Order: sequence, then structure tokens, then C-alpha cells
Amino acid sequence: MALLDALFGSQAVGGIFSDNIRLQRMLDFEAALAKAEARAGIIPSDAAELIAETCKVDLLDLPELARSTTLSANPAIPLVKQLTALVSSKDPKAAGFVHWGATSQDLNDTGLILQIRDAWDILESDLAALCSSLIALAQKHRSTVMLGRTLMQYAPPTTFGTKVAGWLDAMNRHRARFGETRDRLFVLQFGGAVGTLAALGDKGLWVAKTLAEEIDLRLPEIPWHTQRDRIVEVSTVLGLCTGTLGKIARDISLHMQPEIAEIFEPLGEGRGSSSAMPHKRNPVSSARVLAAAIRVPALVSTMLSAMVQEDERGLGNWHAEWETVPEIFRLAGGALHEMKELIPKLEVDTARMRHNIDQTNGIVFAEAVSMTLARFIGKSAAHTTLEAATQRVRETGNHLRDELAVDMAITKCFTPEELDLLFKPENYLGAAEIFVDRVIGNSSRA
Repeated sequence: MALLDALFGSQAVGGIFSDNIRLQRMLDFEAALAKAEARAGIIPSDAAELIAETCKVDLLDLPELARSTTLSANPAIPLVKQLTALVSSKDPKAAGFVHWGATSQDLNDTGLILQIRDAWDILESDLAALCSSLIALAQKHRSTVMLGRTLMQYAPPTTFGTKVAGWLDAMNRHRARFGETRDRLFVLQFGGAVGTLAALGDKGLWVAKTLAEEIDLRLPEIPWHTQRDRIVEVSTVLGLCTGTLGKIARDISLHMQPEIAEIFEPLGEGRGSSSAMPHKRNPVSSARVLAAAIRVPALVSTMLSAMVQEDERGLGNWHAEWETVPEIFRLAGGALHEMKELIPKLEVDTARMRHNIDQTNGIVFAEAVSMTLARFIGKSAAHTTLEAATQRVRETGNHLRDELAVDMAITKCFTPEELDLLFKPENYLGAAEIFVDRVIGNSSRA
């Protein structure tokens, strides 16, 4: 599927989850383990040095490793076998200390954590850049009036800045989740066969602490072979973030429809074109983000389902994570990068936003009139009066202001000037602009 990899995924994040990097991070674990055990006096220092020097992915026979993985159902087993053979070719004695006291899950899981750490830096950078662009967009359009829409129908006015601030507020929460997850996630996996470090005798905990320092990971309270909440948490956080990105993309694509035509993705050579219809300006960035938002939840569901693991090593459920986690990262990373690139280039037609309010014949101000009229005749009676008036607008095509101007229930409560004020969108924004300011203020503290 290489043809579509660049379309839906992040090349930067996808590269981190490539076969070569996966194996190299597993080898990084083996190198660090040998060094830690040498410092503990468990293995000879010269053996540790040779093992570390040999932990290079370009020395491996990858086709043979892939073939052997199908037999062992675990890439760590053939990897350790090849590493042992490579070390043995230089020093058969040193080869006996490869992978000393560890189990295959230790290097699989720690290797994955090291990959995630590299990817997390990219994602956090893209997320910060996206939030900065959303701040600028919300500030610029803090008071830009536009139609609100509920259940896909006209609703009272709001501002475009308020809509953007809603996007930004959610992304700020994701930034907080990213930070909280980082604190829990970047921990060593090292427990040996059943998570007791028994093979290392009384030096097991010392080796674990030293190993964690070697690869700059935190030492957890206990090995977590079948406690998968950390890996599932990171998957779920990415699922939440991708969902919000999908909501933003849905809003943009809806408002890019010619019938609305308020927000546009940028034009570019070959961008958004159609093979059959020369007039088309398709929301292609939104399509890419929405595709990720549709696919990622099912992958997160797989991770949640895989949490139920047996005793000290999962059968099949652990294995189900191996392709699922990279795919979540690739898709979420692609969606985040795409949105980061899109937001600064959005084209906003403020005149069209005002036009769309005007072409509703005033019915979107029915609530404004009704709430003001309720002070005189009560809420229920006011609602009934405006409901009847808006129905006449639909039948006659008249403006709601004109219908109300000949309604005795209205004219005895409002002067013409007071009625006019109720049909100005700027007068019915409530706390919209304050909300924008609050979100932006909170963003500066994020």
C-alpha cells in the first residue's frame, strides 16, 4: 500500500515505526542491558562492549529475520539469535552473555516505548504549532459574525472566532493529555521470564535501575508485561485527538460547500481537482483528516480489547498490538500534520458569512425577538407569536422584520427603532467574544 502511505499517514512518524527503526530500538535495549550488567559485575566489560558495538540494525539479515519471525511468532527471538551469532563470530565467549536475564517481551516493549518517545516529540511539536495557528485565527475573527447552525439548520448568529475557539479549547485539552501521558508512558519494561528478575539474583533491581538510566526511561514500580494500560492510554489519547481533528475537518468541509461558501481550503496546482468536473474545488485536506478520524477508533477498540491478557504473558492479544499501535500513530500523526499545515492557509469569506445571515429573511433572529418579547407577554406567548411569524415568512418570502412590523402583539411592545436593533447580529452574540478571549488566555498558559 505504499501508493497511499503518503496520503493518509505521517511520513515522519511512519519512519519511526519502520522495520529498521523498530529493530534498532530493540537493539538499543540489548546494548543498554549489556552495559548495565557489566556495571553490576554480572557480565565481563569487554563482552558488554562487543555486544553494544554489534547492536546495529544494518548488520542483521532482515529477510531471514522476517522468515524466522513467522516460525517463532515473535521478532525478538530471531533478533537475539542473529545478534548472538554476530557476537560469536568475534568472541564466542562474549556471545553467551547476549540477552542475559531478559525475556523477549522486555526488548519488544521497551523498543516500542523508545519508538513512541521519538514519535511523541514530533506529535507534540505539530500540536503546539496547530494551537498557535488556531489562536491567531480566533483572534483575527473574534468578532466576525456568522450563522450558527444546529442539527444542520439555521440558528442564531455566533462568531467565526467562537467556532475556532471551540476547536482550540479541545486541542488545548489534548496538549494537557499529551503531557500527562508522557509522565506515565516513558517507563522501562524489564522483568525477565515472569516479571521477577529472578535470573539476576539479588542484582536484578540494581540492573533494572541502571538499564533505565542508560536509555533515559523511568523505572516503574513493577514490570508490566500483561498490564497494558500505558500502551492503551497512549492509543486512546491519539484516538481522542484524531476525533477532534475530524470534527474540525467536518466543519471546514461543510462550510466549503458552494451553498455555504464561507471557509475554503487553499488552491494549488492539482489540489482538490476532479478527473471529470473542471469546476470542482474539493476539500482534500479535510478528506485525509476525516479518513483518519474514521479509521483510528476501530484501532483503539482493538487495543482496548487486547487488554485482557493471560497471567504473565498474553497469547494473541499482546501480538495484536504490534501492527495496531504503529498504524494509530501513523494515521493520527498524518491527520495532525495535515491540519497543522491547513489552518494557517484557510481562506475565510467574511462577506459571505454576513450574506448568509441576511439571506435567511431574519428568521435566525426569532429567538432574540422572542426572549425580549417574553419580558412583556411571557415566554410561552412570545414563543408562539414568533413561531407563527416565522411560518408566515416561509410562506410569503417576506422578511421577519416586516412581518413583525404589522403584528399588534409586537408593535405595542417595541418601537420601530427597538425592533431594528433586534435584527443586528452584533447585538445578539452574548458572551461569544468573551469566550474567545478566555480560550486564548488559557492557551497562553498551556
